[in-house]
Amino acid sequence: MADLQLPVLQKSVNTLNQLIDESCRRYGDLPAVGMALEDPLTYNSFQKRILLAAALLQDGGVTRGDRVGLLGENSHNWVTAYLAIVRLGAVAVPVLPDLPEADVHHILTEMACDVVFLTQRQIEKIYDIKRNLQTVVTLDDYIDDTGVLQVQSFSDFLATARSRFVDGVRTDAFTFPEVDAQDPASILYTSGTSGFSKAVVLSHANLCANADSANAIISLEPGMVFLSVLPIAHTYEFTVGFLLPLSRGCRVVYAGKTPTPAVLQKICAGERPHGMLIVPLIMEKIYKKRILPAIENSAFLTLLCRCAMGRKFVYRKIGKKLETFFGGRLMVMGIGGAALNPEIEAFLRMAGFPYLIGYGMTETSPLVAGGPYGDTSIALCSTGKPMPGVSVRIAEPDEKNGIGEIQVQGENVMLGYWNDPEATSETFTDDGWLKTGDLGMLDTLGNLHVKGRSKSVIVLANGENIYPEAIEHKLNRYPQLVESLVLENRGKIEAWVYPDYDFIDGVTAGQSREQRHTYIISQLEQIRKAVNGELSSASRLSRILERREPFIKTATHKIKRYLYAADSMPGSSS
Repeated sequence: MADLQLPVLQKSVNTLNQLIDESCRRYGDLPAVGMALEDPLTYNSFQKRILLAAALLQDGGVTRGDRVGLLGENSHNWVTAYLAIVRLGAVAVPVLPDLPEADVHHILTEMACDVVFLTQRQIEKIYDIKRNLQTVVTLDDYIDDTGVLQVQSFSDFLATARSRFVDGVRTDAFTFPEVDAQDPASILYTSGTSGFSKAVVLSHANLCANADSANAIISLEPGMVFLSVLPIAHTYEFTVGFLLPLSRGCRVVYAGKTPTPAVLQKICAGERPHGMLIVPLIMEKIYKKRILPAIENSAFLTLLCRCAMGRKFVYRKIGKKLETFFGGRLMVMGIGGAALNPEIEAFLRMAGFPYLIGYGMTETSPLVAGGPYGDTSIALCSTGKPMPGVSVRIAEPDEKNGIGEIQVQGENVMLGYWNDPEATSETFTDDGWLKTGDLGMLDTLGNLHVKGRSKSVIVLANGENIYPEAIEHKLNRYPQLVESLVLENRGKIEAWVYPDYDFIDGVTAGQSREQRHTYIISQLEQIRKAVNGELSSASRLSRILERREPFIKTATHKIKRYLYAADSMPGSSS
């Protein structure tokens, strides 16, 4: 790969169209995108597909400013459709595949989408939509035989374009409008933890600037493999997991399946990725299900871990096995979308595992801070330094701890919220900084430490601030628990937890229902006492209550806190 190393993309590349054209010029014969364990498309063949799809969309009436829906799981066809849409100066509207039917109807109707690309898993969500859809294309070539919708497979869509514009006599097919850097490229609906989803408008310049910034913290070379497992409809995966590797001549591989540990292990063994992005939940599952048991079930390893040198030796050995789990040539794993448990990060660092923490939000395209990878000044439990070209400040920091609202400025910051000037105005300060709604502080080395959402901070009667996320991290490290939510209830701090019933079943096999319930209650009380021993007197938990179903979460697996109140939590028992 050494002979293919080329300079970083120039700043003149400020639209997605320029980015893909420049990548194809440089890396034309290299593999570009494809499904895991299948033959990929080269950069040249990928570009031809994009132009064909764009030409047919244009012939069908899609013009600058039109909004086109994308509702489906990750695939090379999804990104082909996306880049075909923006080629015309039209706007892609990615819809998260796990959204319910009502939300899908709302988004496609509000965005006035006449054309929708989707998959078989999603098609039922638009059967009853009131809007008259002009064109429906199935990205996975599904043919709907219900008679409810008239659909076209993506393969047929491309074949029609070829016959019309390549084999036919049309010579004007690939003349497209000029696209400006400030033109909208995407409109994405947030799925944040504080409710009231808004439609975020991101320009070509926003996305290109953030991909360029990411290039400064993650070093990639042409020919490397970047595995994509998170929803590409989320900006985190789209910018860092697609635009970044695409701009560096890498091959992007789509898993095509839910990234369970078993699925990941199989795909990684075959593809041997150099880079990938995950959310903390994936790493937490691997840590609690595979790493902790390996140590706790061995008296020798447990004994070694009681001293610092022994623990480092054990963690390094496990770290090597973890790298083997991910294919054996992993150079960097980006972890973001939610906060990583400090205990797991401490393990990864001591194990020498090549991880990188990032922080951002949809409104910032998304990265605000992260890395750079290999910087030894990055503090544990921080999100690293602000991204190149991104300015971060802390508004009205607390005199004692320096914590205040994180505010951001840079080329990556959104154009605004769609058709909502009031919400847009409220999100920006008078001097033009984006108010993130997150609390944090900057340490003396310039690392950003995110403490949680300003709306979730618990303010006690004595004026003390309690950051529930910090307590939740302490709870979530226990193998008996999957996730937790800490709330204030009548002046007391309590936690609702969703237990790991697979773990509990393994311990209580053969016991009666009553014995099982007694075991769970006793475990929760033991955990409460242990965690309280690590907390200040004001922030100690008064009780832990069992919740018998998972919490509703965002696309990056953060709990939607606004849905839950301490006195009205469903599906629980004390």
